[in-house]
Amino acid sequence: MIKLYVIPPAFGLRNTGPFGLKCEMALLHLKQEFELIPTGDPRTGPKHKLPYIDDDGTVIADSELILQHLDAKTNGGLYGHLSDEEHADGIAFTRLAEEHLYWMMVASRWLDDAWWPHIVSGFFASMPFPVRHIAPVLARREVRKTYYLQGLGRHTLEEQKGFCRRDLDAIARKVGDGPFLLGEKLTVFDFGIAALLAGAIDHQPASWVTDIAREFPPVADYTERVQVATGAHCREAV
Repeated sequence: MIKLYVIPPAFGLRNTGPFGLKCEMALLHLKQEFELIPTGDPRTGPKHKLPYIDDDGTVIADSELILQHLDAKTNGGLYGHLSDEEHADGIAFTRLAEEHLYWMMVASRWLDDAWWPHIVSGFFASMPFPVRHIAPVLARREVRKTYYLQGLGRHTLEEQKGFCRRDLDAIARKVGDGPFLLGEKLTVFDFGIAALLAGAIDHQPASWVTDIAREFPPVADYTERVQVATGAHCREAV
């Protein structure tokens, strides 16, 4: 059985990390048997990040590589039916979401002073003293450095909001005629994009990315459709 290691629940989300939810959606879509294993220490993974899978001794980290493995395992179950144009469109929108919009979602949680206490309580409160006081400071410093190196961290908050709004507008225009990213059929590219959007829209309390996302109703509608279609929901049951 496949074991999928993901970030533990927090902020009202059952699956806090969008990349873990992306892999869960793929596994459900392919009807693969798997066990979801939350772990609070990304260093347990082979690349010191989450998610990763253990498929009967084959350990793979990074959601895109995991999906490639699952595609091979199922003889093209994820990518095999896509046209060249569909594959190109899917890759382009996935990169927009995961390599650009994602970092603003991270910043809206980790680098916003008003949201920062929720990070501390959600991820570090269970750590022993004095680690729970030291670890958040070091982790936040690393996030700030990475965000700056990525490039978005060099911009003002208002400029970042402009980038975020344009990203979400592009997605809204693409999925507005829906029901899915590439039209009538659910595809592998819906998993990554909807998983990221679910984390931005559904987490509690709202961040500045959440507020902007709510300006685009087609984005929220699309995100919910994908979660219903796959049976993988981001929100914790209430």
